[in-house]
Amino acid sequence: MDAISAARSQIRRNIDRMVSEGAEYSDARFFTEDWSENLVLYDGNLEANDTGLETGVGVRVLWGGAWGFAASSGSSGIDASFDLALRNARTAAGLVKVKLRMGSASPVNGTYTSPVEVDPFGVGLGDKLDFLVSLDSRLRDDWILRRIVSAAFTRRHVLFLNSDGTEIEKRLADTFAEMTVMALDSDGQMQRRSMSLFSTGRGSRGWEMLTCPDLFGGHAERIKSELSSLIGAEPLEYGRRSVILLPGQTFLQVHETIGHPLELDRILGYELSFAGGSFVTLDSIGSLRYGSEKLNVSSFGGIENSPGTFGYDDDGTPEKDYMLIDSGILVNVLSSRAMVNEANDRAGRKVLADSGGAARATAFYRAPIDRMTNVNILPGTDGSLEDIVASTADGIIVDNPTSWSIGSNREHFHFGCEIAWEVKDGRRTRILRNPTYQGHTLEFYNSLDAVGDESTWRLMQVDNCGKGEPNQVMQLGHGVPVVRFGNVITGERGQ
Repeated sequence: MDAISAARSQIRRNIDRMVSEGAEYSDARFFTEDWSENLVLYDGNLEANDTGLETGVGVRVLWGGAWGFAASSGSSGIDASFDLALRNARTAAGLVKVKLRMGSASPVNGTYTSPVEVDPFGVGLGDKLDFLVSLDSRLRDDWILRRIVSAAFTRRHVLFLNSDGTEIEKRLADTFAEMTVMALDSDGQMQRRSMSLFSTGRGSRGWEMLTCPDLFGGHAERIKSELSSLIGAEPLEYGRRSVILLPGQTFLQVHETIGHPLELDRILGYELSFAGGSFVTLDSIGSLRYGSEKLNVSSFGGIENSPGTFGYDDDGTPEKDYMLIDSGILVNVLSSRAMVNEANDRAGRKVLADSGGAARATAFYRAPIDRMTNVNILPGTDGSLEDIVASTADGIIVDNPTSWSIGSNREHFHFGCEIAWEVKDGRRTRILRNPTYQGHTLEFYNSLDAVGDESTWRLMQVDNCGKGEPNQVMQLGHGVPVVRFGNVITGERGQ
């Protein structure tokens, strides 16, 4: 018997033992490998060259309505981790006021593998650095003050077993990259233009994704040219106008004001102390007008190529496709098994039918919490970016965030962006610097008056979503089209 098979048998035996000792539920995630690599060039110099490997098991036991969690590196501590998790659960059971329930679920036997043609961890360091150096050389110029080019890769093999009889094997891979150029404007302020690796939602997630010019490297000359125009541009004047968001900005707007507010554990009050709560309540589900009828948002687990696609969550629930906001009405939220049961218990009725498959942990030594997966605005029927511009009387087009401030319950926001293009009478007229916009979340989404078609839709990758105490940094995706909002506060008074 090989080491992985032996660990699987040991985990199954311990899960059965937990149930025999009165546990209502138990599971384990065994990371046989968790590879990470991060490369950063700063002004052409190798600033970071970090490679890491972690292996270990994370164990949960639900006893007396309370969770106990324990973890151990490698596979030698499996028995002890189950014992400690059970002791922790028994201790917590005497302290909790809300008794958690996982409920019953049919056993699942499944596998999921991220589509990869060329494993980045099989590509030599020299080849990776040659690619980044070549890209950096295309960004170099005398007037460019700073250049940053980075790439990051992850590869995981995870076994999941639980007391429902579920056994799942996942092989997950992700590739991320970003390039940034910076220069001083006419006022001596630093301006920047950046580009992140994205996908169409189709294709594979390996080294071949990074080297595809359409998805990353082919944009080097464009961002350099845009920065050249930006440093001599006028600042955006304060006023109300239409705002057209390109996907490089839309993804963060969605992330902060749709994705996070719809995480069920946050709605139930479990995230207040760290990253804010949510203005959404249980009574909002099925009735709240979140936005105009043009707003259609899905949690789309079937996207082929996304960091938010993983097959099965860390409760063992298959990832699925479902609507979160349908024609502007909030119809569902991001959830896990225990949180769904708690929500229904608190409401005294069936608010949610079942788990949304959103239980996720960032490592074997972290417990799963409700996290975003693929939270997407579906393409609309308002045509291309050019079509939307042509129908805009007075507005700006903005791209890529530089700063953001979010209300404590996600009820309002303020974003700064890298660049803006002014739109007058259906035409782009000039580039503007230091653009900002702000609004109240529901008012803003109810002003949505144009959603671009599929030609404007991009799958934007997020590799640094933080949540939880202790903090967990998660990877996910947002598929978003070009969108336009009307009568938005833009710019800063007195600027």
